[in-house]
Amino acid sequence: MKENNAIVSDFEHKLARFSSGYVEGTFDGRKWGASVRRSTDGRRLSLFAEELGATDIVSFNLYRGPRSFLKPCEMSSAKVVRFVLEFQPDT
Repeated sequence: MKENNAIVSDFEHKLARFSSGYVEGTFDGRKWGASVRRSTDGRRLSLFAEELGATDIVSFNLYRGPRSFLKPCEMSSAKVVRFVLEFQPDT
């Protein structure tokens, strides 16, 4: 298993690749749509994703400052991290 710092680094790197706005892609072999919003000061980011044609969702807010805080919306942090790391946007 990766060290926590490596997981955070991977998460931040993958999250930076999400464009603001809406994108469709694949996660866990299924089609998803994801919307990302970033604050103008770059300190807040929110993501809402839903499996297209089904009911599964991923939703969280990320607050940046001296320490970053990941706030999943009624789901585990593990689910959020896995989604960000494994989501493949359509080309």
